[in-house]
Amino acid sequence: MSFNESKPDSGYEAALNDHYGMPDLGDEILDALDAAGKDIDALTRDDIASFDEFHIRGRDATREVAEIAGIGDRDRVLDVGCGIGGPARTLAAEFDCDVVGVDVVEEYCRAAALFTDRVGLTDEVRFQHGNALDLPFEDEAFDVVWFEHTLMNIEAKEVVFEEARRVLRPGGTLALYEICAGSGGDTVFPVPWASDASLSNLVKPERLQELVMDIGFDEFAWQDVTEPSLEWFRDVVESMQSRPPDAPQPLGLNLLMGSETPVKAMNVVQNLEEERIGVIQGIYERVSLPSGRSSGTATDIQ
Repeated sequence: MSFNESKPDSGYEAALNDHYGMPDLGDEILDALDAAGKDIDALTRDDIASFDEFHIRGRDATREVAEIAGIGDRDRVLDVGCGIGGPARTLAAEFDCDVVGVDVVEEYCRAAALFTDRVGLTDEVRFQHGNALDLPFEDEAFDVVWFEHTLMNIEAKEVVFEEARRVLRPGGTLALYEICAGSGGDTVFPVPWASDASLSNLVKPERLQELVMDIGFDEFAWQDVTEPSLEWFRDVVESMQSRPPDAPQPLGLNLLMGSETPVKAMNVVQNLEEERIGVIQGIYERVSLPSGRSSGTATDIQ
């Protein structure tokens, strides 16, 4: 397994590890897979697909954003906030990339390395425990920096985008698939990324665009994908509610969210329905000098 450790050194990191970091997560998931009749010594990506990507619309969303961004041809990709590694494995397996995943949650990094080893992708994907505010990589080391449901917990987004720009080569791609604040009022908690407002740092979509472009990126593509996100999460909730009370534990996002999974899922649906949150995709190019918000030329994604 390829997983490098660094020491967490802030209250912010500790809070995120408390929220997301279930003890022995990888082993717990292996036990659930074994109980469900999976051969844990010969796992495939399809065996873990139902929980592998901890974001709205799962693997389909990763494929969609990667296609829009034009990822491939041995691109070197940095997945910031990689979780248990699902998007990194999808990008490596389906888009011919070399991927480095970085996450502040140590248990996620351990589980990511474990499952990458189990599905035979250690040559293409490795993981590093680290903070998005201080990425442990050299300047201009990557062709693509990838954020997929990562920014919701981060207040200092300007610092994150400065770091993303620093580690991107000139002309490199910044890919975003993120939850934003909506116009319908405060977020209803708990939700998957936060039990209360102390860990939730959403901004409006237009503010997110401003922040990215002020750091030195030009906008290539942007789309609001709230509607398909709502449809997807409605299906998730319906599936949960239709399960018999005595049914065995499903192989789903409950493995990552724990006992509060039903209420968190229902709250996401409510937040989407009431426009308290929204979901966006954005693709940006690193330009040679900070461009300011006026230099971006957006192209709507069809």
